Amino acid sequence: MDKIEVKSSDIDEYLRVAIDVAKEAGKVICSALEVEKRIETKESLADLVTETDQQVEKMIISTFHQKFPTHCFIGEESVSSGEKCTLTNAPTWIIDPIDGTTNFVHRFQFSCISIGLLINKRTEVAVVFNPNLDHMYTAKRGHGAYCNNTKLKVSDVNNLQNALILAEFGSSRDPEKMTKRVETMHRIVNKSHGIRSLGSAAMAMCLVASGRGEAYYEYGIHCWDVAAGDLIVREAGGVVLDPSGSDMDMMARRVICACNKDIADQVISLLQTVEFERDSEEVVSGK
Repeated sequence: MDKIEVKSSDIDEYLRVAIDVAKEAGKVICSALEVEKRIETKESLADLVTETDQQVEKMIISTFHQKFPTHCFIGEESVSSGEKCTLTNAPTWIIDPIDGTTNFVHRFQFSCISIGLLINKRTEVAVVFNPNLDHMYTAKRGHGAYCNNTKLKVSDVNNLQNALILAEFGSSRDPEKMTKRVETMHRIVNKSHGIRSLGSAAMAMCLVASGRGEAYYEYGIHCWDVAAGDLIVREAGGVVLDPSGSDMDMMARRVICACNKDIADQVISLLQTVEFERDSEEVVSGK
């Protein structure tokens, strides 16, 4: 597929609609917080889904499909139900209806709606909305990142000894994977101010973009966890990489973001690789 040309005015419209639908989704989530939830597990006791996840995703995709009928979609719950997870150059909305479902179930305030629009496999528009705190994070490529209209800027810390790192144990309970995660955390906590786990990749990336943490890394995440956060961190002045130090691969299920390359490199030097299958193979242009 050839590269897609897109007008600036179209990007503005995409962002406006994404903000509006995130607000509507936020209302659904807030109204569901006090209601008894029907909870199902996916791969482990830490990998949950609720009917609210499914309801919100259907609402978001329906709205986008009505507004932009030629666009493609990758949604967490759709993929879990058997839909293909394929990324091409075509405009593709990558959606996590509730990033931090376990937090949502326990009414822990760090859960959010994450929406990223990729064109030519590059995030152009990003929205992460935490309805619990009424924090709306937005970004448009080349135009900065914002939280509730306040421009975001990453931390200027460049030494790991002065850094706060965000990381997760992840949903896999495979003993070998867990051992590697714990050993990595032990290495990092001994060389930094500490580690925090929020239970939401999108929220962690937004906090790095806000200068409230210096780096976030994770193995085992999915494209819908990071598609929006990727652009928000970059537009706030940070870096987003593969944990090997190479360019980020949206479908590789691993990421590190940081306030700068110095911090990223220092964290990378302490990481143990945890292997996961890719979300999918991307479709190469022209094939």
